[in-house]
Parts: sequence; C-alpha cells; structure tokens
Amino acid sequence: MVKSLQSTTTLHNGVKMPWFGLGVFKVEDGEEVVNSVKTAIEAGYRSIDTAAIYRNEEGVGKGIAEANVPREELFITSKLWNSNQGYDETLAAFDETMEKLGLDYLDLYLIHWPTPELGKYVETWKAFEKLYKDGRIRAIGVSNFQIHHLEDIMAECDIVPMVNQVEYHPRLTQGELHEFCKKHNIQLEAWSPLMQGQLLDNPTLEEIANKYNKSTAQIILRWDLQKEVVTIPKSVKPHRIKENANIFDFELSAEDMEKINGLNEDKRVGRNPDEFNVY
Repeated sequence: MVKSLQSTTTLHNGVKMPWFGLGVFKVEDGEEVVNSVKTAIEAGYRSIDTAAIYRNEEGVGKGIAEANVPREELFITSKLWNSNQGYDETLAAFDETMEKLGLDYLDLYLIHWPTPELGKYVETWKAFEKLYKDGRIRAIGVSNFQIHHLEDIMAECDIVPMVNQVEYHPRLTQGELHEFCKKHNIQLEAWSPLMQGQLLDNPTLEEIANKYNKSTAQIILRWDLQKEVVTIPKSVKPHRIKENANIFDFELSAEDMEKINGLNEDKRVGRNPDEFNVY
C-alpha cells in the first residue's frame, strides 16, 4: 500500500519517483502557478509536472524557489514540445527549459508526443540519452507513446524509457499498453486522471465514494495508485490540492477495484497519439 505523499516507486535506473504529484496543465504562468506549486509543496507534495508548451515553467521555478524545501527532496518533470524534436533542437530546448525553471538539473524529462508525421522521436530520444549520460537529467521518459512507438526506441537506442505518461482514467485503462510497460519496467503515469472532471458524478464512483466517505476524485486517485500508476492531478484551489492528496488512509477492496475497472470504454478526452501531429 502506498502510504504517504512522499511514497515513491523505483524506476528501472534506481531513481525514486513519487507516486503522487501536482500537474500544472493550463495553470496560468505568474501568481496562479507560483501559488499552486507553493501550496502543493507546503501540503507535502514532492512532485511537480510541467511542460514547455504549458508556458508556465518560469512560474513553476519561482514556486519551487519560494517553497523553502531542499531541491533534492523535490522531483521536477518537464516535457519537450513537438516543434523542438530532433537531436540539436532537443538539446537547445532543454537548455531553454532549464533556464526558465532556474534549476541545475531535472528529475524527469519527457518527449511530450511521438508526433509520428515528423518521424523524429528516435533521433530525439538519442538527444535525451546524451542529456541523461551527461548527468543533466536523473531520468528520461516519454509521454503519449503507444507500444509501437516504444518498440521503435527500444530497437534503435541504448536506454529503455523509464516512464510513459499517458491519458489514463477509469474510461481509458489502456490495459495492453500497461502490461507492455510493466514487462519492460517502464513506469506508467496518468495525465487527466479525473477525465477533466467528466467522471466526478459517475453513479458507480459516487456509490463507492459514499462507502469510504471520500469524494469521487479521491476514489479515482486511490484506484490509480492501487493499479501501480503514478498520478498527477491538476488543481489551482488550495483546498482541492489538499483534498486530492488525502487518499492514504484507506484502501479500495478488490471488488471495488473491479467495479472501477469495468467502467473502461477506451474513451479519450485527449488526442489519439497516432493522429496528433501539431507542431
């Protein structure tokens, strides 16, 4: 059982990654993201997930600096945007991300989307390997990669991705991909774990929530952890940031886990990674 906000999973290179963190997608740069990051860290969060395309890396960096927690206790993730794929482009984009964050190293760097039309994700991954081998990143991974994208990297590169962050929630459990990742020691991580709020009034989840005296959001996030999926719900409201993390004092029964598993419809709120080529 994952026991606290500071509980970690160990990636295949030995780096420890918190099971739970704060996502800052669509959180406005400046005061909003600074306050969200500070609130989360003060509440016990140790993992913050941003991306170049979120355009709030500077605010995230400021929030980290103002939170008064030693850097080595934090796990900071950012992502490379599609338009910056390619070997040299990746190295330059990473430098820009680090300058905005104001950090000396990054804990996890992800290729945001495979962007198959570009055909550059293998080349991009080789730049990731260089940054990793140079000690500038503690762990490297991908986001929104399907099995065949992962197989391309594994066939042509030296390092297996340590993390794959994908859309994951009770309506989209991606079972085959999850099993593939487990087989190759790739940690699955959920974005949009609450399906952008679309699941919060689901009758099955409401029934389970009432049984445990928890919110539907807390039930979903607990389900993530019991499925061994790292999760990073987003919120800008202090009470919600704290409430989301209040999931370590109970455990869902096997029966309730199966009820939630049964909600799967292979339904996305985001784009299909094989078709998303915005850059």
